[in-house]
Amino acid sequence: MSPSRPPAVLIVDGYNIIGAWPCLKKTSQNVGLEAARNELIEALISYSAFTGYQTQVVFDAHFQKNCGNEEVITKQVSAFYTDFGQTADTYIEKLCASLRHKVAERLLSRVVVATSDRAQQLTVHGYGAEWISAQQLCYEVEATVCRTRKKYKSRKKPNSRFLANSIDAKSRQRLAELRMGLK
Repeated sequence: MSPSRPPAVLIVDGYNIIGAWPCLKKTSQNVGLEAARNELIEALISYSAFTGYQTQVVFDAHFQKNCGNEEVITKQVSAFYTDFGQTADTYIEKLCASLRHKVAERLLSRVVVATSDRAQQLTVHGYGAEWISAQQLCYEVEATVCRTRKKYKSRKKPNSRFLANSIDAKSRQRLAELRMGLK
């Protein structure tokens, strides 16, 4: 992302995504909801760093009688836990409404909401936000992981421990001549 382009915001309906991604659903069932939340957040950290999104993952209070709070995970990713009785959908709708003017003023390039809740998709679209399904987000996160691996794999140095295997043929020839005392 170029410095002159305003950032984009990705809002993720956390429990909707956990319920839709098979790997997260399995983690939730086998290990617990907290482990699934952490796994989702970890996936979004890498994805957000690669794409440049300012990402906020929203979780319902989930029958906890706690006050809502925001946890800053990284510079680009935060998690918000709603107040008791407030749904993630309500919070996301209010957030989209509040960000609408920032998009109009070009302080943000766009707002994207990730959810497979059809009613939520229609509502946020009414606020000018884009949406992607849970499956589409999963695909994009996995594709980003593959691109990142490919990018860093190409930079990886040869596994050989010998210097001669990591230099060009002309340099290898010159080293051989020096070893033999020919020049």
